[in-house]
Amino acid sequence: MINTQKKQSFSKETYSVWQLQAAKAMLSEVIKKTRTKPQIITVRGEETAALLSIEEYRKLTGSGQSLYQFIQDSPLRDLELELPPRLPEEMRGIEL
Repeated sequence: MINTQKKQSFSKETYSVWQLQAAKAMLSEVIKKTRTKPQIITVRGEETAALLSIEEYRKLTGSGQSLYQFIQDSPLRDLELELPPRLPEEMRGIEL
């Protein structure tokens, strides 16, 4: 059996399952099929790897922007927040 269809959900879409040997033999076809849905590779019947289109991969991994840059670019950057006053806390003793 080279390729079977699964009806289980993977990001709300179906996916194809390939045995490792078949995926290696038909790698070009497996890669082409990632354009329409994820391709799952199994080893000894166990789902081991998933191949995704580059677009799907980029959606999952985000923009690659740092948190600092995200905050700097935020339209809310200059928003003044009113925080409640801090309650006085008892100081803890420490041993050095």
